[in-house]
Amino acid sequence: MHNIAIVFKKEFRSFFNSPVAYITLLVFLLITAWFHTSTFFLINESDLRTIFSVIPIIYIFFVPAITMGLIAREKSGHTMEFLTTLPLEDSDIVLGKFLAALSLIGIALLFTMVHLISLFFIGTNLDLGAMLSGYLGLLLVGAMYAAVGTLASSLTNNQITAFILSFLIIFLFFILDKILIFVPGFMVNTLQFLSIDYHLNNISRGMLDSRNLIYIGTVTAFSLLMSIRILETRKWS
Repeated sequence: MHNIAIVFKKEFRSFFNSPVAYITLLVFLLITAWFHTSTFFLINESDLRTIFSVIPIIYIFFVPAITMGLIAREKSGHTMEFLTTLPLEDSDIVLGKFLAALSLIGIALLFTMVHLISLFFIGTNLDLGAMLSGYLGLLLVGAMYAAVGTLASSLTNNQITAFILSFLIIFLFFILDKILIFVPGFMVNTLQFLSIDYHLNNISRGMLDSRNLIYIGTVTAFSLLMSIRILETRKWS
């Protein structure tokens, strides 16, 4: 755990040593704020359903942007060799970088809670349990996407390639339940289960079904495990 913490701190600081974190966070918050305030003023609707529906779309661009350099940057900058001289396992590197990316996602979600607080101040009756379930679902999905982004970054030394690859995979998870009307009937249930929205909607309603948690946990663990295995292959080359 100590080694993971070392990598985590290094990677987390690196986010804020460049404009990337500030720009992505600012864009993330501006988009969510615009959708929240537009529904509030245009149709006089004051809840967080709009934010919960738009954040998974923002994730498609936001998560690849913060994960594309996790490992690809180390490879292109030839600093991966330096990391390997330290008493670090490949799992320490992958998990530390993954947790740094997940922390940045968590910070972005935390900032959006200002909208939740504002609704309480204006006297809106909210189901706090449902709101917290929604945020839990978004954090879990963010963890899954961050793991996918880590895997994409481990496959290449080019950050743009890593961004495009993780974007395509995340977009596939997002779009699966939108194309059900175009697929044969025997495939509908399978594709629906593979769709991230199916699991996110269940969690957001407070239905912490083990199938939803197992699905997200399996994809996350598989992506991280593959990232570790890919890093290990450099020892054989």
